[in-house]
Amino acid sequence: MATRTNSTDDLLAPLTLAVGQEELLLDRAVREVVAAARAADADTDVRDLMSEQLQPGTLAELTSPSLFSERKVLVVRNAQDLSADSVKDVKAYLAAPVEEIVLVLLHAGGAKGKALLDAARKAGAREVQCPKMTKPADRLAFVRGEFRGLGRSATPAATEALVDAIGSDLRELASAAAQLCADVEGTIDEAVVGRYYTGRAEASSFTVADRAVEGRTAEALEALRWSLSTGVAPVLITSALAQGVRAIGKLASAPRGARPGDLARDLGMPPWKIDRVRQQMRGWSADGVSVALRAIAEADAGVKGGGDDPEYALEKAVVAVARAARPRR
Repeated sequence: MATRTNSTDDLLAPLTLAVGQEELLLDRAVREVVAAARAADADTDVRDLMSEQLQPGTLAELTSPSLFSERKVLVVRNAQDLSADSVKDVKAYLAAPVEEIVLVLLHAGGAKGKALLDAARKAGAREVQCPKMTKPADRLAFVRGEFRGLGRSATPAATEALVDAIGSDLRELASAAAQLCADVEGTIDEAVVGRYYTGRAEASSFTVADRAVEGRTAEALEALRWSLSTGVAPVLITSALAQGVRAIGKLASAPRGARPGDLARDLGMPPWKIDRVRQQMRGWSADGVSVALRAIAEADAGVKGGGDDPEYALEKAVVAVARAARPRR
């Protein structure tokens, strides 16, 4: 889990420093600040910039006084890659931050850009650690924290089984923990994890969804049959299908030319997913999205007791989604 290293818990502190290379934790650190800012002012202006976009003078322009005194959140990603002149601008700003503006610096840590890191800490930054979790013990602690954050309890054996089944991807681990909490009542134990996620690493419900929304019918059906044979719960597959199609619908309706960071914020997707969905949405139409969602809804009802053959219901849905992804001309 991301951890703070100073005493302030003020999400609206003038400066938040998120240090590390774990993308999920970095994205969460940003989302927490943005959510707090918008809770205080729904009209908060959020600017999400990569380091190369913060040219000399850009920060001064973005933090200049406004006639409307609007609240702003300025996010600078890969701050360790800022040019020397841009680092000077940031340091000068840290000496006299502007009221109603929250600056969030995402820094990989390490030796590169250390002068900026030191300056931010000296300025009293609210710091959040977002390290890569390379050790199994770290991933176990992360999953335990996910369950706690969702207000649920899981046995140690269940936590270990989930990490063994899912692997090292924190996004997948977080998604799996959330799904279990949504579908299962009471304490989550090893038997529950086994029922949902046996073979999960080899045959993911998201793999089924990815192949289907890409229009690859045969591969999607093969992944579906393997998933079911290894014990993946049918409800997870309909959930993954729905998420995949909805993501395409959201991105298709987004303004053209918008930056990935802005799209990620507005659509509630992590930036890495924007690129993936862009590739998957080729060939999709608004009618195709509607048809696919109806088919998934029917399958979801079928796997939850509304039909006699859950596997057949899933196969129909997968075929319908794949066909919708490749409409006839």
